[in-house]
Amino acid sequence: MPRHIAPEQLARLLVVPPGARPYYRALAEALRGRLHDGAVPVGVRLPAERHLAVALGVSRTTVTAAYDLLKDQGYVTSRQGSGSTTELPAGGDTPWTIPVPGDGMIPLHVASMPAASGVASAVENAAAGYHRHLLGIGYEPVGLLALREAVARRYTDRGVATRPEQILITPGSQQAMNLLFTLLLRAGDPVLLESPTYAHAIQCVRLHGARAVAAGELMESSLDQARVAYVLPDFHNPTGALMEAEERAALVAAARRHDVTLICDETWGEVAVDDVVMPPPLARWDTDNRVITIGSASKLWWGGLRVGWLRGTAELVERLSVLRAGVDLATAVFDQLVVADLFPQVEESRAERRAWLATSRDALMAALAAHLPGWTYPKPAGGGSIWAKLDVPSAGPLVAAAAVQGVRLAPGRWFGVDGACEGHLRLSYCHPPHVLADAVKKIAAARPGLAPVPENRLTMSL
Repeated sequence: MPRHIAPEQLARLLVVPPGARPYYRALAEALRGRLHDGAVPVGVRLPAERHLAVALGVSRTTVTAAYDLLKDQGYVTSRQGSGSTTELPAGGDTPWTIPVPGDGMIPLHVASMPAASGVASAVENAAAGYHRHLLGIGYEPVGLLALREAVARRYTDRGVATRPEQILITPGSQQAMNLLFTLLLRAGDPVLLESPTYAHAIQCVRLHGARAVAAGELMESSLDQARVAYVLPDFHNPTGALMEAEERAALVAAARRHDVTLICDETWGEVAVDDVVMPPPLARWDTDNRVITIGSASKLWWGGLRVGWLRGTAELVERLSVLRAGVDLATAVFDQLVVADLFPQVEESRAERRAWLATSRDALMAALAAHLPGWTYPKPAGGGSIWAKLDVPSAGPLVAAAAVQGVRLAPGRWFGVDGACEGHLRLSYCHPPHVLADAVKKIAAARPGLAPVPENRLTMSL
């Protein structure tokens, strides 16, 4: 049964420029744009023409003409007795291919940084104490106690009382997600996702045979569509948005009403770029153990430290520690020792990342303003990327042409459920300012002569 969107909700999402004529075309363009940027999900039943007309304050004829135009363009389908449902025109997504190492291209698709300055000394400290663990078997299914204590202490400091037995250490946050999906999902189960969302979350859902269901900007009102939802409240990847405390409270309350488990990804949560006041973690409003939180050392410290974690109940941690026996057994001891040594300097590392990323973000924004002024984007207060809306309908030709110029780009469709977000790019600013300035110049140079690119030059994002 298709999901519904209330006429008042849709009316709030559709922005038609004052004086736009003919109005029905402008209305169709507004709805088409919200489908492409993921705000209105694919597969949603639209309000009846007369109801949307009342919400917009226009004639029913105007809304009918807009719907008819969208049907002709492949964005709406209608069946007798079933109303009108959103869709996207036929056309496949570009397959994700294996990266080509050492090719000299600027990896603007990668939102990862070199190691923070404290990592080198933490490696030395871990090496000095490593011998103490050699008499053990080396397998810690739930993780080293010292690291679990450090992670639990950090959650407690952030306002969510946590015990070490509530923490499971994993080889990166992606593995934490994989374990949770393995435990919670069966083939065909719907999983509610924001759209755009983290690209590898979409991939992970599909690898488990589940169905990715796009919520767009309607997450709270869409929770009756699934029993599991994946959200990124802290410096959302790819948009950089930060969910306010009131929104977090409302989301958890809605999840409670609909009996939904929320998987909360805080991978970017410690990486503020501006001096913002962080809301409490989503788990702060959890009163019945339905929020499971994922975290990682990769963004604050280094992606080469394949250490992540999840916070849940002690029972959940025990179940997952048994489940992982068929997946990865345990996380490497040495990497855990390194991260445990880094936790006491978390605030120093945050300040270092903030200074580094602020300079790079501002450099990228300045280059875009100078060379690509037609692109629009919110200024992210944290995270590692800018979510840019292009001045053309599709990013695909530009991604290919930029690759010829020596720049890898992450097209919006990687982050959109059901092929949404086609007219966007995720631009990483996790690179030095001079590299970003050079990359933008190359992208701008690629625009006049868009040319095809060999398939192996395109690659997936991190």
